[in-house]
Amino acid sequence: MHITLTGNLGSGKSTISKIFAEKGYEIYSTGKIQRTLAAERGLTVLEMNKLMETDHSFDNIIDDTTTKLSKEHKEDLFFDSRLAWHFAVNSFKIFLSVDINEAARRVFNDDKRGEVEKYKSVDEAKANLIARAEAEDSRYKELYKINYFDMSNYNLVLDSTYASPDILANIIAKEKSSYEQKIASGIAPEEIRSRILISPARLLDTKPETCHRDDDDIFDTEDVIIKREGSSLALLRGSDIVWRVMKSGYEFISVKEAD
Repeated sequence: MHITLTGNLGSGKSTISKIFAEKGYEIYSTGKIQRTLAAERGLTVLEMNKLMETDHSFDNIIDDTTTKLSKEHKEDLFFDSRLAWHFAVNSFKIFLSVDINEAARRVFNDDKRGEVEKYKSVDEAKANLIARAEAEDSRYKELYKINYFDMSNYNLVLDSTYASPDILANIIAKEKSSYEQKIASGIAPEEIRSRILISPARLLDTKPETCHRDDDDIFDTEDVIIKREGSSLALLRGSDIVWRVMKSGYEFISVKEAD
């Protein structure tokens, strides 16, 4: 199966893509294309998003190419793309999630993003990230009638706030293999529930405990419920479980999204 990776701005998608390139995947990135288009026009990425709200030719180019590539390539492809999960055929769909404050810190300190994404402060970067996410979400709803941030769209939602890129890549590979085994056994894709793996520390709005387990250990439970509130995740049920899991040194806990 191909891999389609999307997620919050500043979640580390490009870094994960590089790791999978080293694993032999051919990478198809649309974020880089969008930044190039913005730079060529002397626009910020946010301004480019606004332009794309009325000029859909850019979206059409990206979408058509994604579908074509996923159909024609027999070897595994890795799509680092906002909407490849919606257009690529036969893919394992991943959403990389991150706390907005950590995302803003990363973006502010990243010198590789070019002049169009330079900010005077972390707060300015945070405000820009929130505005960009809202602009993209609005455009996707209008243009494609999809809710980009609905976690049920994805096979795996994975939190990158505290875990290293290598750990995240290992988990993605394991979860993809597990998913493929379920499909091979005859389980229909629509019967396989989304896996949502979040850092306990993020849910508790604190710093993580020193991890004394294997880095990719996951505590599985059906009793922790969350919901998305703006750019944050709110813990609705199971805080006592999350505290115990964090104290036990788990990097991730599986959660369910509220209906």
